[in-house]
Amino acid sequence: MPNNDPRLEHRLIHRCRQDGVHEVDDPVTVEEPMEIRVDGHSVAVVMRTPGDDLDLTRGFLLTEGIVSDRDDIFEISQCPSQTDDESRGNVVDVILTHPEAVDLEQLSRHVFTSSSCGLCGRATIESVFQQFSPVVSDLAISQELIMRLPDLLRSAQKTFAQTGGLHASALFNNEGSLQTLREDVGRHNALDKVIGSAWDRGWLPLKSHILLVSGRISFELTQKALCAGIPLIAGISAPSTLAIDCAEAGNQCLIGFLRDRGMNIYAHPERVSAQS
Repeated sequence: MPNNDPRLEHRLIHRCRQDGVHEVDDPVTVEEPMEIRVDGHSVAVVMRTPGDDLDLTRGFLLTEGIVSDRDDIFEISQCPSQTDDESRGNVVDVILTHPEAVDLEQLSRHVFTSSSCGLCGRATIESVFQQFSPVVSDLAISQELIMRLPDLLRSAQKTFAQTGGLHASALFNNEGSLQTLREDVGRHNALDKVIGSAWDRGWLPLKSHILLVSGRISFELTQKALCAGIPLIAGISAPSTLAIDCAEAGNQCLIGFLRDRGMNIYAHPERVSAQS
């Protein structure tokens, strides 16, 4: 049955449950970059699920203080989706009614930051797809060890236990021992803290380590893990399509829905063994 929903793609995955491992067709949320241009100047790139892109752009411009009234936008339009892997995504062009009221050169230099918006500091879509070398590692971890990690993560999340409001990233060695854990309101910040700590200790590349994140797995998290040389990424929730593509190209095992004694393997299942 054809999929006409631009927010979903179907991927063949390995689903590990107590009754064994099964290859199944799995719907995955689409993630793509969208570039915002104001009067021809690249202002930002946001990682998003396609749909309602003009509303997303309007909201972004308003909340970042670029516009303050609907009449400040003279015209807003969307370019077609790109097809080649280096520039895929969309571009939204905005023409301002009074461009002289905005310092567009300063806008192009400004790095927008947020706990949830992902790669919105990049100026163009091409800059999103930075090339890191694939991970070089022979790491293979047993299903049993991987399934123990969420409980270890939860028991170590001191602040989350009190507030319930933080994301966590944790680094484990190949024996399942917790090496470092960081929490933050932003999932990207939590991972940056973990990688920064490992870098300061001289551990990079992390070719014998496992990364576990407390939520969904986006492209940016996968790319950050690739930069650090991490061969296995696991998340409590779902990955996006772009995260899967990044992991596949980066020689990284990508695991989602790691909970309730089960998991889905979306890329490089050879890094997961059935042996204890």
